[in-house]
Amino acid sequence: MLQEIRERAQGWVAWAIVILISIPFALWGIQSYLGSGSDPTVASVNGIKITERELTRNVQYTRMQLRERLGSAYNAELFGGAALRERVLNQMIEQRLVLDTAHRIGLRVSDEVIRAAILAEPMFQRNGVFDRASYERVLQLQGLTPNAYEHNLREHLLSNQLERAVQATALITDHELQQSIRWQHQQRELRYVQLQRDDYLPTEPPSESAVRAFYDAHQTAFQTPEQVRLAYIHLSAAELARDTVDEETLRARYAQQQDQFTTPEQRTIRHILLKVPTDADDAQRETIRQELAELRERILEGEDFAEFAAEYSEDTVSAADGGAIGSLERGQLDPAFDQVAFELAVGELSEPVRTRFGYHLIEVTAISGGELSPFEDVRDQLAMDSDASGAEGMFFELAEQLANLAYETPDSLIPAAETLGLEVQVSDWLDRSGQGAEAELAHPRIFAAAFSPDVLERGQNSELLEPESQQLEALVLRVEDHRPSAVKPFDEVREEIVEQLQEQAAAKAALAAAEAMVAQLQQGATWAEIDETLTVQEPGLVERSAHELPPVMLTHAFQLPHPHNGVPRYGAVAAPNGDAFVVAVAAVVDGVVDALDADDQQLERQMLTATMARHETEQLLAAFMAAATIERKLVATSSDDE
Repeated sequence: MLQEIRERAQGWVAWAIVILISIPFALWGIQSYLGSGSDPTVASVNGIKITERELTRNVQYTRMQLRERLGSAYNAELFGGAALRERVLNQMIEQRLVLDTAHRIGLRVSDEVIRAAILAEPMFQRNGVFDRASYERVLQLQGLTPNAYEHNLREHLLSNQLERAVQATALITDHELQQSIRWQHQQRELRYVQLQRDDYLPTEPPSESAVRAFYDAHQTAFQTPEQVRLAYIHLSAAELARDTVDEETLRARYAQQQDQFTTPEQRTIRHILLKVPTDADDAQRETIRQELAELRERILEGEDFAEFAAEYSEDTVSAADGGAIGSLERGQLDPAFDQVAFELAVGELSEPVRTRFGYHLIEVTAISGGELSPFEDVRDQLAMDSDASGAEGMFFELAEQLANLAYETPDSLIPAAETLGLEVQVSDWLDRSGQGAEAELAHPRIFAAAFSPDVLERGQNSELLEPESQQLEALVLRVEDHRPSAVKPFDEVREEIVEQLQEQAAAKAALAAAEAMVAQLQQGATWAEIDETLTVQEPGLVERSAHELPPVMLTHAFQLPHPHNGVPRYGAVAAPNGDAFVVAVAAVVDGVVDALDADDQQLERQMLTATMARHETEQLLAAFMAAATIERKLVATSSDDE
């Protein structure tokens, strides 16, 4: 059949077939360039579109930042789904508004500013200097070209330029400053009682029906998190170097470079200085040296070094501290002083030492550092240093092959591992937070990939992932096994629910007791008349920033009205842990400007100016929103959103 087709597909017939086949491919190619139909718009701001792809990328990036910032406290249930997408979309709309306004009023960011920002970015540096390879690797990790990154950076700086221009117009009058200080530095005279929740625990457990009803109403609280076990191939330049350099070579290099692996020695030093005038003759210099030698003899006989330093030393700074000049490393002192100080034993007193400042008596009171790091601790570093170019070259070659093989066989890592002679490793069960993950997996980028639709739902291998820009490490992963989120059985959580219901009842009873106590105090009863066993705390006059006091009580105390005709104001408030407080405000003293020195007044003005600047920026943004043409077409939450 194929031979017959080949024989007939000659001349005009062949050309007709080619043209018919080419038309859909050409149209498909054009569509891929134009992007029509492939990337729906989720919103537009004054005609500027925000696409689904842009929104999804920003949602994923925001989630990665949250995971990185919160660590083990990250909860996928709180930062997932439509709520996060809506919040990120709102931020993107605000950014588009600010950027559009900046363009319309003619703000610009020069190429020199962009270049300076890139050169100053720490993640693009190696040993404190801009490194082109690091720059390109970080951008590749983020899926950006240099042009795209520089465009994004220009827009970011342009947006900030507009915000700074608005904030620079914020001005604070003296009256506003006085009112702020009056309120911020207000003091209140307090008394309070704390009622412990545990003192109000019910004696009877809740009914079975109440426990079951709580379980039915709060099932999301008893869900196990979605978990995966990951199979992965890990590639590391450090491991490659370790495997290619022999032990004998590494130990020889370690012996040659011990200074490099020795922590700097530090010595805690004190001294007594007698200065020598620049025009002193030999006789004068000898007289001063002899005076210091006599002090040395007296110290050796038991008199106190620190007292002599305070009385005789002409180094006025150290004399006030018994001659102490701190903990120093070799090379930080005058060469003559340095040489003697780093030869003395602890507690040994030097002979008079001549420097350009005069004559010194030197004593070392402590020595630290100077320890050599064990060979095992620096072995990987030695291996990388010994075979840096070879290991790096091998790493990039293997990384490229690993990426290609994982893509060509998307449903298994075994062919890639067998071809490259690498090991497929398997993790423990892990949730989206990544808590407890192996070191090579403990990065938000890894878990963003692990829970992405392609990997989690479609069962494919991930792309090649390089989580750390400053280290030559990469891996490919796939989901070995998956546990969906599920509600724990009632019997498993019953005791937990009983405890929660008991605590809730106790907290409610403690607050009721506190409110009843407030009612009695307002009627004129004293604390002792209500309950003579109460422990009444009396911190006296306190500011609203008194961190040593319970925060919820302090906040409530500063919300109560001012005392009237000498009669205190009373209030009751519940704490997050279920305890309750009864608080009395006996007096209020407003803050005054004259109580602050000039520096503190200036600091208050700066803080108030910053607050007003933020408020004015928010008002400006609200005005932009009101005047803008904004269309929202938010599509349903995509499957990668937790």
